[in-house]
Amino acid sequence: MTKHLTAIIASATIITALTGRVDAQEITVESMPPSVVKTVPASGDSKVPATTKEIKVTFSKDMTTKQMWSWCMQSPATFPEISNKAGIKYLKDKRTCILPVKLKPGKTYVIWVNNQKNNAFRDAKGIPAIPYLLVFKTK
Repeated sequence: MTKHLTAIIASATIITALTGRVDAQEITVESMPPSVVKTVPASGDSKVPATTKEIKVTFSKDMTTKQMWSWCMQSPATFPEISNKAGIKYLKDKRTCILPVKLKPGKTYVIWVNNQKNNAFRDAKGIPAIPYLLVFKTK
């Protein structure tokens, strides 16, 4: 099962939990919330070069791209230093958002892409992305 399909199934489970029901005929890629399909670095990577200058997150759908993101802290100690807040941007694909960072060697970083309180990562229809936990460690 692909990560994307797993995310869609997880979305259906969340919707069922929140609404109490999901009509199988209503479940489509278009009707489901966007989900993270790729990160660079990858979550779980423990050999990320400390010279990495940006974190990329790619979603399953086109996103609302005008200053709409929620790079969220688990704690200040594990959140990377943002090197240029004005440099946070989406690529032309409308699915990939870039966070410019300064990383330190031998450190574990924890970043939420959306969370329960902050959900500005939204698709083109305004539906919030499913929260995603990105954890990696530098060499």
